This record gives sequence, structure tokens and C-alpha cells, in this order.
Amino acid sequence: MPDALLRATLLWVVSLLPLTALAKVEVQAVSHKNGPILAARISEDIAPGDYNQLLQGLRQHGGGHYVRRLVLLNSIGGSLDEALRMGRLLRASGFETLVPGQGVCQGTCIYLLAAGHKKTVRGAVGLHRPYFSRGDSALARQQAGSPELDPAAYLQEMEIPLQLMDDMAQLAPQNMRLLSARELTRYRLN
Repeated sequence: MPDALLRATLLWVVSLLPLTALAKVEVQAVSHKNGPILAARISEDIAPGDYNQLLQGLRQHGGGHYVRRLVLLNSIGGSLDEALRMGRLLRASGFETLVPGQGVCQGTCIYLLAAGHKKTVRGAVGLHRPYFSRGDSALARQQAGSPELDPAAYLQEMEIPLQLMDDMAQLAPQNMRLLSARELTRYRLN
């Protein structure tokens, strides 16, 4: 799809999503001249319960045939466990990911961006080491339990270079670094 048509489609999709709702996770089927699109929007903090909201939305709208599945990201991150679960669901459901021009994807939102079969970044993507409840290190995270909650295993699953995780580890959780277009390409995020 040419860039101009993609932008017009995305503006149209965003305009159909309710702006008055402050829900963090929304899923909606929208009509388009090329056929129906399943659109999701994930905004604000990623928090426990968001996976269930996403799953419920997909179950309500997932039965139809869609020419495209697209998730719009505008999130400041949050729960790592929830982001990993949501990312796997998005990948399994065939979603593309998009950070729109006025959007931001920072912290654990990067795991949602990584889940897209196709990834498009028009807004800002910020990188920092996640906060871990059992300790502030990847080693503590890996020792905490299952591979489903291991960020390195997740990135490998999503075919994202582990250099991303190495670079995250060098930044304190409270420090954010915006990624350049070159870095987004290097990490396979755009």
C-alpha cells in the first residue's frame, strides 16, 4: 500500500475509534474500501488486565475475515509480563504494529512493537531497561521462572536482534533514549 494511502487509511481508522473513551486497550472492526480492517489501539500504561481486554476484544471481533489487522501504539510502557503476553497474542493473531506520528512507544511498549508482522514507526520510540519486580537485572528475571516471561526468549521468538536487549541493559530504568531511524532499522523495529 503506498504511503499516502496508508496514512489516509490510518487517519480514517483512528477517527473511527472513540476518542472519548479512555480505555487502554480497544479493538474494533472498521470498514474500508479495500475491505474490513481489525483495528486495535493500546495506549497509556500497560497494566495487569490489559491482556484479558485484548483477548476479549479479539474474541468479539476476531471471527470475521479482515484484509488487515493493525494495532496503533501510544503507550509509555508498564508491566513487562503483560507486554510479553500481549505481544505473543498480537503476533499469533497476525497484527501489524504502528506507532502513529503523534504517538510514543517507550519502555515495555517496545515488546508490543516487536510483535508486529510488519512494523511502522512514524512517532517516537524510547528505550530503557525495564523495572523488574524481583530485581533490577536480566539475570534475576531469567532465574525467576518460565521462558514465557524471559524477555530474551521473547525477542528471539519475534526475530529481533538480542542487541536490543543488550542496549536496554545499559540504560537505567529511569533514563530514556529515543531511537533513531537507523537504530529502528538495526533492531528490525521499522
